[in-house]
Amino acid sequence: MYLKNMLDMKKVMWLKGSEQMIKVNVFKKSVLIFMLLIISTVVYAHGERNQEPFLRMKTLHWYDAKWSVKNEATIQVNDEVVLEGKVHFFSRWPQVINKPDVIFLANATPGPVFIREESYLNEVPMIQSTGVELGNVYDYKVKLKARIPGRHHVHPMINVESAGGLVGPGIWITVEGNADDFVYSVETRTGQTIDNLGTYATGNVYKWHAIWGAIALFWILWWIRRPLLIERYLMVKDGQWSKLITLTDMKLGASLIVFIIGLLIYANMITKEAHKYTIPLQGGKAEIDKIPNPNEGLVYVKNKKAEYYLPGRTVTINADITNNHDLPIQLGEFTSANLRFINHHVPAAVKAVDNGYPEELVADSSLVIDDQNPIMPGETRRINIDATDAAWEVERLSSLLNDPDSSYGALLFFYDTNGKRIVSEVYGQILPTFVD
Repeated sequence: MYLKNMLDMKKVMWLKGSEQMIKVNVFKKSVLIFMLLIISTVVYAHGERNQEPFLRMKTLHWYDAKWSVKNEATIQVNDEVVLEGKVHFFSRWPQVINKPDVIFLANATPGPVFIREESYLNEVPMIQSTGVELGNVYDYKVKLKARIPGRHHVHPMINVESAGGLVGPGIWITVEGNADDFVYSVETRTGQTIDNLGTYATGNVYKWHAIWGAIALFWILWWIRRPLLIERYLMVKDGQWSKLITLTDMKLGASLIVFIIGLLIYANMITKEAHKYTIPLQGGKAEIDKIPNPNEGLVYVKNKKAEYYLPGRTVTINADITNNHDLPIQLGEFTSANLRFINHHVPAAVKAVDNGYPEELVADSSLVIDDQNPIMPGETRRINIDATDAAWEVERLSSLLNDPDSSYGALLFFYDTNGKRIVSEVYGQILPTFVD
């Protein structure tokens, strides 16, 4: 009876323990699923939001950005998309990253879902890297071809040596079709037509990988065919170095070296026979001529004070504007980190918004200027600019207060009475504020 009671108690304890383990496992799995959901949300979010605010505000300012298709457009595999516009290299480049002496124009997408067919900077083909001057504006153009189906965020991007990619504004594009239908045909300089560059000469790739893999496998099997660890350890311990590598091992090694050298010579000969004209990978830099700016010096902006009001998600800038132009001017747009704030009192600025720019990056009616009167020629006026929008928080730009360099950079777009646009930089330290 005692034994039976003990067994029953153990059974109950085991059942309770199993129930607790099940509960613990369910809890652990729930936490894991929750964490995966959080991670997947972060991955789904735009990658440019992970860049520090000072990088996005004080490096590149992209404007007049256009895409050959609209946001949320649906295209097919093999369809082409063109990205073009202007990119301004901020003159007060951050000290913590390399200057853009070596850059490369590219595109930012979630993997190789598009191929880049052509790219230009100031109409110069960007097959190679190049260098730019700070404070200048360059025209960019990137031609892409859809490759893999899915919903993709597509941006222009400039890679800066030792600093990484700096991403411009992007739109969502849905690619439909079958990835196996993708074709990328090119014509070589000798007139040969390659039907699909993506699968060109893959037979040779497989063949030579198999050859070198077989040689490597043979070499590995040669050494592991005999005891490796204990026996050889004892030889080393006893100082029997001559027995570690036998005469047969040395003969085989020498024969293998001769065979590999001969194989390389043979491979080089048949390659030259098949491809008589070859061009090595180019290591130079393309040269880009500077495009003169006819509006340079027409407007001078001096930052006096800048604050970020956290509860209201508002950047306030107090600046002196000097009009060196021969016509009155008005501030029409404030742009920074791809965000655009539009002054609806300036028709030319409102008209410039309607160019397919991503709606989530346009704070359409959130730019407030304390004095909307035109600034007359030769006049210097202090104005107060309020740029208010939740996008400061959504785009994670409010974290600029945690940067080691709490400063901002932006472009101001002025328009004269003839509708001519004048672009000017504004920059300075920015301080947080929590009260009105």
